[in-house]
Order: sequence, then structure tokens, then C-alpha cells
Amino acid sequence: MPTMSQTESQDLDPVFQLKGSMLAITVLELARNDLEGLDRQLAAKVAQAPNFFSNAPLVLALDKLPASEGAVDLPGLMRVCRHHGLRTLAIRASRIEDIAAAIAVDLPVLPPSGARERPLEPQENEARKKPEKPPEPTIKPTRIITSPVRGGQQIYAQGGDLVVTSSVSPGAELLADGNIHVYGPMRGRALAGVKGDTKARIFCQQLSAELVSIAGQYKVSEDLRRDPLWGAGVQVSLSGDVLNITRL
Repeated sequence: MPTMSQTESQDLDPVFQLKGSMLAITVLELARNDLEGLDRQLAAKVAQAPNFFSNAPLVLALDKLPASEGAVDLPGLMRVCRHHGLRTLAIRASRIEDIAAAIAVDLPVLPPSGARERPLEPQENEARKKPEKPPEPTIKPTRIITSPVRGGQQIYAQGGDLVVTSSVSPGAELLADGNIHVYGPMRGRALAGVKGDTKARIFCQQLSAELVSIAGQYKVSEDLRRDPLWGAGVQVSLSGDVLNITRL
């Protein structure tokens, strides 16, 4: 297990913290969007315990990044980790741009974790803290879009459902923390339950989508075209890690 000297542990503003999970999968929790700093600190860790990092399975946790941090270069981040022996299996994210980036490179997305993880570096004289009570969920009104959604547009319904009463063009992207309803041809991408709501659903009058996703599980157009309900009115739901498409 990697250890740090007292002097090293007092370095200012670390880029990341490595944590262990019950499934023996390493979680790399980013505190700042700084690939160069991450590369340097990982190199130092590998020098301390090279066997620990050899082909280690990894979950990239981006859900603790401050809102002020810019978009993460996810392919670049994965290359840095791979260079040091860490194999990325999935990401844990809550920001829309991080979720979309993971889907773009076919990387599974895990919802933000409420579990307590233990740092791999020992913390001396660390005061025990009571677990914070999770914030009460905020229910926001349904967002309703009445005009056509053009290619290149991205519409997000934070904290609620999204309803589109017109068409959605190829290249357009719909995202919602809750359900998505499309009362016209659905030719773009629809991502419901983007913060991990596995009960979210997608409803559309005409399924011609480039991608549908619920809580990180998704199907792309190549899969959807083989479904007998392609082009029909459908609802999409999630059972376990399987997307089900049924007729409206």
C-alpha cells in the first residue's frame, strides 16, 4: 500500500486522492482539473509502490470536481492513467459534460457515490467526523420546449422532466435528471436520469434516435435500428443494466 512521508502529505493543494472500494477497484477522485499535476503525482506514487499500480482496475471519480473547473479532457485523462498502469473501467460523474464525454468514448458512467471510501494514504490524528446528512432532493418544474430542437442544440432539464412538443433533429441532445417526453420525431440523443435515477423513462412518438440513455446505460442507433419498434411510438425503461423498449 502506498505511503507518504509527513512532509509530502503536507504539500499544498493535491490534484487527487486515491481511495479503495470494497470490490478492490481503485477510485481516483479528482480534486482539480490539472492533467500535468496528476501526471507528476502519479509518477511519484508509482515510484513508491510500482506493483500496486500494475494493471490496476480504476474508476475515475469526477463528481467532486468544483463547478468552477472547466471541462475535463477525458481521453487525455485516461491516457495519463494508462501510462502509469491504471486501466479505466468507468467514470463516476454528475456534470453533464463529463457524462457526455464518457458516452462519446463508450465508457460506462456510474452515478455519484454516497458510500464512504477509505483513503489509501494513512491520515495521522484524523478527527472522526459524523457523516453528513444528504441534502433533500429539490423537485423542479417540468421544462417544456415547444419549438423544434435543431442539430447542435443541447437542452437540459435540471432536477425534473423534459417535454418537447416538436421534433428533435440529428445532432441535438436532450438531457434530464428525470423523464424525457418527445411528441415528435426523435432523431437526436436523449439521456434521462443523468444523475443516476434508474426509474427515469424516455417516451417518444417516433423512435429514430442516435442514442438513448437512462442512468448511464445506453443504446446507439446501430442497436436501435435492429429493434422491431424502430420508427414507432415507444417508451424506454431500465431494468438492472438492460434498456427495455416497449410500445406506447
